Amino acid sequence: MCGAEREAASRGGASASVEDRGTPAPAADPALLDDLVAANRILAHYGVVDAFGHVSLRHDKDPGRFLLSRNMAPGLVTREDIVEFDLEGAPVDARGRRVYLERFLHGQIFKARPDVRAVVHSHAPDLLPFGLVEGVELRPVWHMAGFLGAFGRDSVPLFEIRDSAGPASDLLIRDNALGAALAGSLGAAPVVLMRGHGATLVGESLPVAVFRSVYTKMNADVLLRALPLGAVTYLTPGEAEATTETNGSQIRRAWELWKREVGSAP
Repeated sequence: MCGAEREAASRGGASASVEDRGTPAPAADPALLDDLVAANRILAHYGVVDAFGHVSLRHDKDPGRFLLSRNMAPGLVTREDIVEFDLEGAPVDARGRRVYLERFLHGQIFKARPDVRAVVHSHAPDLLPFGLVEGVELRPVWHMAGFLGAFGRDSVPLFEIRDSAGPASDLLIRDNALGAALAGSLGAAPVVLMRGHGATLVGESLPVAVFRSVYTKMNADVLLRALPLGAVTYLTPGEAEATTETNGSQIRRAWELWKREVGSAP
């Protein structure tokens, strides 16, 4: 962490102006940059993010780099706002622009999960109760969110920042140590809840990560509506695996619609 970032962190700020480090990778595919802009706007449109939260994409020319907006509201992101980072969270071409403090969660997940091509960090309030109430797990109840119970799990793992940062943190992923701890809680899952904070979601492509982010939020809303009514019927592990496989072949259908909705498709 450089001096400017250390000073910003000590003030409790959620962004920092950090010196660039290293040489930029060859230019990313412009279509991927446009898709990253679209992802920001789709996530804002569906309430996965609001003024806060962010989405990143592994660089297509260098897997040791990732692309993430400068510090700003996701719904306002343009191609010119995209910054390249190394996996330690150091910007390569920020050129003095302020960057997200929590960029470390992206870099450490990309480092721990070579299969992951995109990461979404959400503050959606629908998800928060499932990290707050003991014994209430976020599990799939809807076929569109079967992935929550696939990959060898029947519920979503929870990251408890107190285990790594003690009882007096601001709950933000401020450094690589916390990013690595979050990546450890995520493990091989597609989603990890963050107690009192939100959630982080991943995918093997940007459309997959966005799809999971939207339907995780929707599944949480459905489950919150169902729980007060009585005993809930969750998807079985077999149903979760089968629906994940079926829906995996249909994600482009949602992606193209969502891009059109936010004005990012012809």
